[in-house]
Amino acid sequence: MERIINPVRERWVDLLKRPRMENADLQKICKAIFAEVLKDGDKALVKYTWFFDQAKVERLQVAEAEFREAEREVSNDLKRAITEARQNIEAFHTLQLTGRNEYVNPKGFRCWQETRGIGKVGLYIPGGSAPLFSTVLMLAVPARIAGCEEIVLCTPPDRSGRVHPAILWTARQCGVDKVFKVGGIQAIGAMTFGTESVPKVYKIFGPGNQYVTAAKQLACNYGTAIDMPAGPSEVIVIADRSADPRFVAADLLSQAEHGPDSQVILLTTDSCLVDWVQKEIESQLAVLPRKTIASKALENSKAIVLENVDECLELANEYAPEHLILSVENYLDSIPQIKNAGSVFLGNYSPESAGDYASGTNHTLPTHGYAKAYSGVNVDAFVKKITFQEITREGLLDLAPTIGVMAEHELLYAHRRAVEIRKEGGKEKSEKSKRLEVGSEREGQ
Repeated sequence: MERIINPVRERWVDLLKRPRMENADLQKICKAIFAEVLKDGDKALVKYTWFFDQAKVERLQVAEAEFREAEREVSNDLKRAITEARQNIEAFHTLQLTGRNEYVNPKGFRCWQETRGIGKVGLYIPGGSAPLFSTVLMLAVPARIAGCEEIVLCTPPDRSGRVHPAILWTARQCGVDKVFKVGGIQAIGAMTFGTESVPKVYKIFGPGNQYVTAAKQLACNYGTAIDMPAGPSEVIVIADRSADPRFVAADLLSQAEHGPDSQVILLTTDSCLVDWVQKEIESQLAVLPRKTIASKALENSKAIVLENVDECLELANEYAPEHLILSVENYLDSIPQIKNAGSVFLGNYSPESAGDYASGTNHTLPTHGYAKAYSGVNVDAFVKKITFQEITREGLLDLAPTIGVMAEHELLYAHRRAVEIRKEGGKEKSEKSKRLEVGSEREGQ
């Protein structure tokens, strides 16, 4: 880890720079694949699944027989773990449901808000070097709680054309409607446009590599919403003398093993802690199965020593990490100072891996500084909120002067007229209405 001691504030921006992605090249690739998916549908999906994943697939949708096979292959221990995690995630996310909020004005009008689940949602589950069945939980559980009518899942197959059984078993447990063997840019394109097999959805969720992120951003240009921009995973650990260097090293490594482009930063008030943590990293790294990946990520890691915890929090807010771990004394006192973070882990016994899997919070979080403006995935992400209002004649008469003045000053005279015509209609019926009534009377004779 690169060690930096008490950097001046003018250096903070440079220290916090993330690796730059060549977005122009990514967009060019995404546009080309999107165009082919729009034109050729399933044929393009099969082609790119072979090109990128070296998997030949004849049927894109996972068949019922494959779900049954997954049921047999997943161990009972893993089934129990997934079930317990699902229960915690369901309990926490159910609490996020909001009831009806109503404002009643005694002068004659009322307004309220109701939620509706987004009709069709697409979940993207990355493939690559590890099967992220936990991400199925994090996306499908809140989608079901929100009341989404159709849930589609896309994930890349392995080279034999199979989806990992743990992903399939988890998807079935969460009530996912359809699973498709397609990943990468082509999967995002399929959910954006729809193909012969893959339905078009209204909103796409899920993490992915830089290509998937660029594809999701491009999908917005075609009227498909996304959860958030999401890039390489990242963590900041803030630690003081109360921290256990073994725990800190383990937290940094658990983030580094996600991928070679993961971002790992230690902020501390104790320069000696950096030495202890570095020794622990070397010791723990040696026995990690994914040590090559973690080592690559650590090449860009930093340990920054600052004067106090307040400075550490200030720098963390500027970085806006996906994950923030506070391994400090009196960590509860620091909560009001935290402004920008995807998910926060408090104390020495709150590892990020708990939130990644089983404590109940969601692990699909904003990265690359987007925590300054975006929340992590939650039930709200899967719903629309529709407002309603009901106004009586008396209520409209009370609002009329305010509406009229505001509309006139914005030069929107039809807006003002929409109110005035109702005021007039209350005094006497229009000639047209009178004629209609007379005609009705004659018909009845």
